[in-house]
Amino acid sequence: MLALRLTRTAHLAVHLRRLLVALASAGTGFLLLCALGHALSHPDAPGASALRLAWCAAPLAAAVYLAVAVARTDPGTRPRSGLSAIGLGPGRLMAVSATTTALSAALGSLAALLAFLYLRGSLTGRPPSDRVAADALAVGQSLPAPAVLTLLVLVPALASASVAHTLRPRDPRPAAAAAPRGYGRFGAYGWGKARETFGAYGRFGARLAVTAGSRAAAGPAGSRAAGAARVGAGGALLTQASDPHPPAPTDGTTQTLDAAPPAPAPADATSQTPDATPAAHPEPTPRPHNTTALPWGIAVLTAGLTVETYTGNAAGAPAPGTAPSAGALIGWALTALGLALAGPGLTHLCGRLLQAARPGALRLLAGRVLMEESQRVGRPLGVVAAVAAAAYVATTVYDGDGPAFGPLTSLGALLVAGCTVATLLTAAVEARDARADTTDALLRLGAPPATLRAAAAVRAAALLVLFGPLVLIVAVLAALPLDH
Repeated sequence: MLALRLTRTAHLAVHLRRLLVALASAGTGFLLLCALGHALSHPDAPGASALRLAWCAAPLAAAVYLAVAVARTDPGTRPRSGLSAIGLGPGRLMAVSATTTALSAALGSLAALLAFLYLRGSLTGRPPSDRVAADALAVGQSLPAPAVLTLLVLVPALASASVAHTLRPRDPRPAAAAAPRGYGRFGAYGWGKARETFGAYGRFGARLAVTAGSRAAAGPAGSRAAGAARVGAGGALLTQASDPHPPAPTDGTTQTLDAAPPAPAPADATSQTPDATPAAHPEPTPRPHNTTALPWGIAVLTAGLTVETYTGNAAGAPAPGTAPSAGALIGWALTALGLALAGPGLTHLCGRLLQAARPGALRLLAGRVLMEESQRVGRPLGVVAAVAAAAYVATTVYDGDGPAFGPLTSLGALLVAGCTVATLLTAAVEARDARADTTDALLRLGAPPATLRAAAAVRAAALLVLFGPLVLIVAVLAALPLDH
């Protein structure tokens, strides 16, 4: 009920994104049902039917990827302060988001079933006149209900499971490692989460702070020493032992420690270390700039191009109207995975290149934003680059006589392209919402809005300059063994 309430009271943009998820689920479900219909119409060719079903994995992955991106940008299921008190913690919000995704995808699967039954004549009683459509729709044959239900449940189940895995609650990493077990810092017999280096015992005045806390009850001298150790606002212990000569007051009077002793530290403050962070208010950690996946992405991309080259040299170009081989599917899957892995690193590199050679305020702002958004926008951008390369190869290979694409092939290509572009735009919206505070701060400091728009244009142009030649190179290398 809560998921339905949040769905009903959402904004128009949120409803449009959920409608995109439903449309992607409907198209994918229809393609899966058409693969089932082809298997029923051609029982003597199980290999061709299995290949059609395998090629449905591309729109299925694109639809699930879009559902995850839409769930991440849903403002109704975003964790906020005060919701845990009424039972809406991160786990409950994750369940609500997964349920909302399942409802949207199930609506699309129901629409796919109705469209499939209508086209095959089960609802109107009029069979289709096209023979190719009749073969794909299994006209005149009974549909196995378990197979139909399994294929229709596939998209909602995978989408909700992916959303639950992506938005699962994660425990914050402890800022300070626990003290190792044993008989002291240097005589410990157990292994802690992080080993201390030599000299850590006297770092940041920790030894002096503990001594000051032990002398707090000894009198005025203990009060003076205890006043040197104070507790900061975050609960961490701050020391002033490095400043033996406090600054003189500005009013000309002589100030002594006996005249105005500072408040003594609490009893539990002396037991804390300078690195301690309270568990009730964990400090937000910045998003890491993980560029270590760039070599792996290049390696996987190279492997995908190698598989495509070997498959193309062995089988040649596919005939118009027929699906490529399974080797081509594996090669394109590896190519898309490699570009998706290399996308964040390439975006981060693009941001660094923008800031090279004495950058001005515009290039510096655009480069910093690209570096911050590399993890969020890089992967969808890499997937869009893979789809663009595949589109170039398809238009290069299918240029002979006769029909280039059938209706089902066109539907699958439209689904993959539309889902990937919609995912990239959704990730851009998520990145814009994430830096909303920074944008407001820049506007309050006097930055003109035209500068922010110019920085966005510079970012888009830089990404186009970097990814454009990359897409062209990958597409030419992939189409080279097929163009003979």
